[in-house]
Amino acid sequence: MRYLVLIYDEDTANPSPEPPDPAVWAQVMGDYNAYSKMLRDRGAYVAGEALQPVTTATTVRIRDGHTMTTDGPFAETKEALGGFYMIEAKDLDEALELGAACPGARFGSIEVRPILDLPPA
Repeated sequence: MRYLVLIYDEDTANPSPEPPDPAVWAQVMGDYNAYSKMLRDRGAYVAGEALQPVTTATTVRIRDGHTMTTDGPFAETKEALGGFYMIEAKDLDEALELGAACPGARFGSIEVRPILDLPPA
């Protein structure tokens, strides 16, 4: 079964105008590269991407037939979505185990959500 491992953190919700410390950034990227490798080695990796900060987002809504766009996040929040992995797991227990191994669990929160398999159109 496929699951999304959604990575939320405060830095994505409130990005600093200063670039990250290179040593800290190298450690974080090393942790995520190791996590990605572990998922691949287990045959669980399907896809994954980091997202730009929430300040780069545009929210689209259609109300009464009119398209409205808003720059930035839709709502004030303490944590925002910073990236995701799509994984294959035999069940929710395995998906939660893999989600807990994500480096983001140490400084943010990880949401593990099953993907709804729809019949072909």
